[in-house]
Amino acid sequence: MNIWRLWLLSLVLLPWAAGAQQLRLVADSWPPFSDQRLPGNGMAVELVTTALSRAGYTSDYREVPWQRAVLGLQRGDYDVLITAWHSKEREAFGYFSAPYLVNRIRLVARKDAGITFNRLADLHGYQIAVRRGYAYSAAFAADPGLSTVEVGSFESAAHMVQLGRVSLALEDEYVARFLFNTALKPIADDLEFLPVPLSENGLHILIRLSHGEHAEIARRFDAAIAAMHADGSYATIMARYGLHSLQ
Repeated sequence: MNIWRLWLLSLVLLPWAAGAQQLRLVADSWPPFSDQRLPGNGMAVELVTTALSRAGYTSDYREVPWQRAVLGLQRGDYDVLITAWHSKEREAFGYFSAPYLVNRIRLVARKDAGITFNRLADLHGYQIAVRRGYAYSAAFAADPGLSTVEVGSFESAAHMVQLGRVSLALEDEYVARFLFNTALKPIADDLEFLPVPLSENGLHILIRLSHGEHAEIARRFDAAIAAMHADGSYATIMARYGLHSLQ
């Protein structure tokens, strides 16, 4: 790039940099997506803050329990909830971006289990470890023929499957793969994903509707995410967590 082009670019960027608006971001602890113990505060936080920076915004990230995060967005304590699934009720107080990640809920079994899953009825008769308080799908929650065992973490669920105490465990694929590469690495080779996902949900940022520029923030964010896919920086961030995009 020659000096003339650099000078023109600086004229475009400097006003943005001088007047960059700060957005107050919030999420709960949900590794590898959001966790202040991880580099970059987690994969989703790093993707979102990078995209917002490219879109011309600075950001301040806070991590609080989920209900407090949602209530804080409604009250105006925060501007952007980083990890939100779409729902009609949230449209009453927030504006959704396009999905920037996909949450694919997968069933995990022992490799020698021989379990086939194509529809929920195929799971009747098996005990399934589920995370306490976690939403999987409306159909799964409403099926009376399913036998579930609540656990506090996927680590516990995976060990129960490996030891034969339950037949299956449910978890988001990114979460499971991250843990198979870290805390669950000693037993990862004993376990496998069943081929058919239970459900898929897009992961969005949710901007408070009371923010005067909510639609513009979403538009700029979506464009920045698309540019990150195109230039490889999106994949680079994912790779830092030992993962790749499911989109």
